[in-house]
Amino acid sequence: MDRITLFGLFAVAAMLVFYALEHRSAWFVFAFAVACVLASAYGFLSGAWPFGVLEAIWAVIAFERWRRRRGRQP
Repeated sequence: MDRITLFGLFAVAAMLVFYALEHRSAWFVFAFAVACVLASAYGFLSGAWPFGVLEAIWAVIAFERWRRRRGRQP
């Protein structure tokens, strides 16, 4: 496995873990958004630009979800 593939594996695995933990804290939503950014970077670096674009969109959605959820918590 090359470095790009390992980076992609890490990014997607982080997305999975943080998505599963989102109900615990708004910070896991933030971590999911960051993992989406990493997965987007992987998509562009590996030449799979449609994957990169979709993950970037997911990152924007997740950051918005984090912003809203953070505002609701005391």
